[in-house]
Amino acid sequence: MTLKEKVAQMRHIHFKHYNSDGNVDIDKLIKSTDSLSFGCVEAFPYSSEQYLSAMYKIQKHMRYHTRLGIPVIPVMEGLHGVVQDGCTIFPQSIALGATFNPQLVRQVGHFVGKEMQAIGAKQALAPDLDIARELRWGRVEETYGEDPLLISKLGAAYINGLQDYKQIPTLKHFVAHGTPAGGLNLASVRGGRRELLGLYAKPFEYVIRKCNPLSVMNCYSSYDGEPITSSPYFLKSLLRDSLHFKGYVYSDWGSIPMLKYFHYVATNDAEAAQKAIAAGLDLEASSDYYQYVPELIKQGKLNEKDIDDAVRHILYAKFASGLFDDELPDTTALKSNVHTPKAIEVALNTARESIVLLENRDNCLPLSASKLSSIAVIGPNADHVQFGDYSWSDQKKDGVTPLEGIRKLVGSRVQVNYAKGCDLWSQDKKGFDEAIQTVQKSDLTIVCVGTQSALLARASDPATSGEGFDLSNLTLPGVQQELVDNIAKQGKPLIVVLVTGRPLVTGSFNKRCNALLVQWYGGEQSGTALAEVLFGKVNPSGHLPVSFPKSVGHLPCYYNYLPTDKGFYNKKGTPENPGRDYVFSDPYAEYSFGFGRSYTHFAYSKMMVQRRNLSEKDTLTVSFTITNQGTRAGMAVPQLYIRDLVGSVTTPVKQLYAFEKLTIAPKETKQVRFTVPVTELALYNDEYKKVVEPGDFSLIIGSSSDQILLTDTVTVGQNGSVAVASVSPQKAINKSDIGKPISISGVVRDVQATPMRLVKVSTTNGKASVTTDKKGIYRLQAHVGDTLIFEKKGYQKVSLTVTPNAIYDIEMMSAVQ
Repeated sequence: MTLKEKVAQMRHIHFKHYNSDGNVDIDKLIKSTDSLSFGCVEAFPYSSEQYLSAMYKIQKHMRYHTRLGIPVIPVMEGLHGVVQDGCTIFPQSIALGATFNPQLVRQVGHFVGKEMQAIGAKQALAPDLDIARELRWGRVEETYGEDPLLISKLGAAYINGLQDYKQIPTLKHFVAHGTPAGGLNLASVRGGRRELLGLYAKPFEYVIRKCNPLSVMNCYSSYDGEPITSSPYFLKSLLRDSLHFKGYVYSDWGSIPMLKYFHYVATNDAEAAQKAIAAGLDLEASSDYYQYVPELIKQGKLNEKDIDDAVRHILYAKFASGLFDDELPDTTALKSNVHTPKAIEVALNTARESIVLLENRDNCLPLSASKLSSIAVIGPNADHVQFGDYSWSDQKKDGVTPLEGIRKLVGSRVQVNYAKGCDLWSQDKKGFDEAIQTVQKSDLTIVCVGTQSALLARASDPATSGEGFDLSNLTLPGVQQELVDNIAKQGKPLIVVLVTGRPLVTGSFNKRCNALLVQWYGGEQSGTALAEVLFGKVNPSGHLPVSFPKSVGHLPCYYNYLPTDKGFYNKKGTPENPGRDYVFSDPYAEYSFGFGRSYTHFAYSKMMVQRRNLSEKDTLTVSFTITNQGTRAGMAVPQLYIRDLVGSVTTPVKQLYAFEKLTIAPKETKQVRFTVPVTELALYNDEYKKVVEPGDFSLIIGSSSDQILLTDTVTVGQNGSVAVASVSPQKAINKSDIGKPISISGVVRDVQATPMRLVKVSTTNGKASVTTDKKGIYRLQAHVGDTLIFEKKGYQKVSLTVTPNAIYDIEMMSAVQ
């Protein structure tokens, strides 16, 4: 490849430069690209038909009318649906987090992948693996929550769904983007090395190891003063050397220019490009600073080896994703492959499972239409659909509002009275009188309040959540809280629904309402799902993926805090009885991570630990039973937390290590079994080495992080700390190694880390085939370069190339039904 051809692979083009009345002008394309093949192409915000047509024509030109014929990667936003008109709008990522259901999230990813393929796209700028620890941050809604395990499992599930259609997922934002100073988007992150390795990098480590994603997006922020965009430590040492990422780094839009005008670490455009490339940022999106590469090399300011490395990463992704083998996009099959009945069903099921019931006094819910003559539906989110940021619509005609869902469900049996009351942000109270009158003439009130984010949040009018829309206060924006307080004074039964993308402060009304629910931005089917939960057609099963603070002064607010971080004096104050830790309050969350009520009651019992004395090579196994003591079926979400009771460094009071979502019939009892490899209990010690330390570990079973139902203790070895590799390094294949015999071994586990027996392990040449034993262990003879295949009915097939590595521990996920 010539230098010009290499640099073109590192650059991003846009349809708008070749657009002629919605069509590709080939002459403009040839002139603009100099007949070179480029890295990526994008076509937002053109229509779906225009996007598909453009991708067909641009891809055809790149493949058949450039010297090398290298296809271009069509890029698309795909956080919770394809951001193109007519595609299915699934619930926002924070709602996916609230489901605690990896299999359901995998189905969402599956249909997003299908619709991306139908529209001609190849790379999804998703999922978001940020850990939401700063709740003022507007992008909390784009995350799966505050816990690294939940984020890891759901992120991997979403990726597996995308990969069903050979899509390239993009892990973002590497790394630590979810804790910006002051909650302000793009602000610096202040943290130490142990926090970086043991917390922020964990979801990336897990997903890279399990899914082999082909793209990572850098974070805009700096960490401890070091901008990620220009950091060799973050993009090479950590991402590639430690986490063993093999794909390419795709720049977040505008992040390279920010080195010059935002971080002030580059004096001009060329220096910004030089720093980004030398750091390992392979492909530039939106800006055009990489045009300076030839001159930088000529001046000796940039090594051409850095260019070769970047192009190698990009071409690896293109080959590994099957891009060279893909047919050109089918321009005739768009409508039959987007917004299908099955996709809509998945969107509805996800919206149902994401709704969280926080309060239900005197079993106010579920409602019975036969016992009501009239209902007041009030609030600025009552007749509005909040799709969430990175969706293609902000119009209610493209979804179902709460008012529409309720009216459709109750039909003519109940009079539904509606008043908006106020808007979502201003101080205008003109609608209060109408709202109060509507409440007074109704038997019961449902008030829908919260935040606003749809389309691209910056296009909302105005947004109070989403990218770049951060809050300094977490009470309801505008006069919404005053509206709820005034309605509560009327003495009628009151149900409050928070339609939101982030936690909000509920202290003024959570004890005065009869029921309180959270509906995270629920996508196009949100109104239907909410009505079904309110009237008992669906039993709520969502659990909080983020904690709710008592006030903005109670931040930070997350469950896995250090034992020193909730006060020393243990004399919690109240307004009536001042104390310490704080003077007028306690330091704890209003509603903690993992919390969620049901219309039935689950009883936990019979906790059993298989072995109480463990070595670092063992797997911890704990089992218990859950009984549904109610009269209706429900979905329980048992959670296993573990605490290292004494360590060489301070560790959290508890950390989530396993969870499951299961349906239990009335009066039925089910056994739950969690397994955790002891190596997962490792910490970064006082020398920053990842080790499993000997000692006692508390096992905590709960229905949330602060609802502890069963406990026990195990002891890990007494022979000193044992080092644990973060990720087993994968050795590159040299041509001379191909065909050499090698002994392969490993362990096959499911997503709960339970060893899987009778998994067929074979090589493509058919000369070697074994099945795993009862401990999930397999051994066979193979050759370097063979394809190793893992198969079991009901599970996704796993394939990988045999390298000189010799040890392959595999996790298998259930197949989509």
